[in-house]
Amino acid sequence: MDVVEKARTTGEATLVRAFGVLTGTLLVAGIVIGSGVFKKIVPLAQSGLSESWILGAWVLAGFITMCGAFNLAGLSSLTEESGGVYEYLRLSFGNFASFLFGWTDFAIIGSASVAALGFIFSQTINALIPLPNPLQSLAHLSIAHFIYPFADSGIKILAIGTICILTWVNYRGVAASGKLSNVFTAAKILGLLLLILVGLFVAAPATQAASLPSTPAPMAGHASLLSAFFGALLSVFWAYDGWVDLSFVTGEIKNPTRNVPRAIIAGVSIAIVLYVLVNYAYMRVLTLHQLAAVHPNDIGAAVVAESVLGKWGKTAVTLLIMVSVFGTLNAVLLSHSRIYFRMAQERFFFRQAAAVHPRYRTPHVALVYTLVWSCLLVISGTFDLLTDLVIFATFLFYGLLAVAVLKMKRQGKITAKVIGYPFIQLILLLFALALITNTLVTQPRQTLLGFLLILTGLPFYYYFKRQPAAEPAGASGEG
Repeated sequence: MDVVEKARTTGEATLVRAFGVLTGTLLVAGIVIGSGVFKKIVPLAQSGLSESWILGAWVLAGFITMCGAFNLAGLSSLTEESGGVYEYLRLSFGNFASFLFGWTDFAIIGSASVAALGFIFSQTINALIPLPNPLQSLAHLSIAHFIYPFADSGIKILAIGTICILTWVNYRGVAASGKLSNVFTAAKILGLLLLILVGLFVAAPATQAASLPSTPAPMAGHASLLSAFFGALLSVFWAYDGWVDLSFVTGEIKNPTRNVPRAIIAGVSIAIVLYVLVNYAYMRVLTLHQLAAVHPNDIGAAVVAESVLGKWGKTAVTLLIMVSVFGTLNAVLLSHSRIYFRMAQERFFFRQAAAVHPRYRTPHVALVYTLVWSCLLVISGTFDLLTDLVIFATFLFYGLLAVAVLKMKRQGKITAKVIGYPFIQLILLLFALALITNTLVTQPRQTLLGFLLILTGLPFYYYFKRQPAAEPAGASGEG
């Protein structure tokens, strides 16, 4: 008898289905809309692409993301349990493929996202109110001249405190966390709409100064153009990342086979529209040359707001980024911990993580595991490197999800209609292969390191695989 069935038959605490389609939609939009939409316009302006190509990158990345949403919608009929991508891969390819995804998410992708968001939130506060550095005298101490645990101590302490507070909110109930997510997502959507309105209707259109061309110099040829466009796509995809996270909380969504695909498609649609419009607004206020000249420590959206509304506009955007990152951090904590909870139910993670709090009905131990490892990554300061190393891994698993739909549909295990089948799956698979190949060619050392980090899960896989199944409730130790 598996853990889920045991809980149902013995009356043990289980997760509560508290999310409807509206909360699910806002959760998707809240995770996707983080800090990228405010920052990416500057590196895009520096890429040498024209305004049309930049907007094209946002549209194409949105299209690929929507293809992924349609693909995931097809898989949502396979199960109503938590875990999402982990569970779909387990049902399609077995425990090994799903474990590698889950382990990669715990070790790097999910936990590093929590760490990075906590750090960005603290950095944003530091930009408004400089934080003290109580451990500055120890900042020079390092581990192998690579990890400086005491550097930026004020920012790290605040980041850890923020992660702890949001973990406590999620610990005490999914309904409260969902409401908090709704409030912050609504606030960030409203803020983006105001930015769009200011850029489109309040600001004067950007004009070409005599000494400042409105676009960077033309590129040498088609090869340079394609290379720059592909690099821009990679940058834009970071801003779209997180759309799969709703699937991780399937076990807490009402009528998940209907509401999960609806919420994912609606949430991604909101993000695409806002992303394209706000980037058009940025380029309407300032020329690409002006945006490309923004200092690396400044935020593109804040510079745009300051040029129209003055210093208070820059402050308002900085506060909006704080709200946006805080809301995203809450949603990421909520969703990713459910992967480790489901892994533990299947005995492929530390068994305690399968526990459900008897009062709050949350995977409280899985949340604590996420908290501890994320805080260690904050202290290490290496989370940016880790996330850069495994960006390609997310598309590796997206490609596997496309193969999963093709396989399960052919085997008759997916009987519902899948939008765009099989063309959507072929587009996703080809794009994932192209991205992975490009990463192998252009960044071979980083790609190899990324694969090695993923494969660190192998010893744990065989360790968990050898663990005995839990005894059914009431079983005696005597035969």
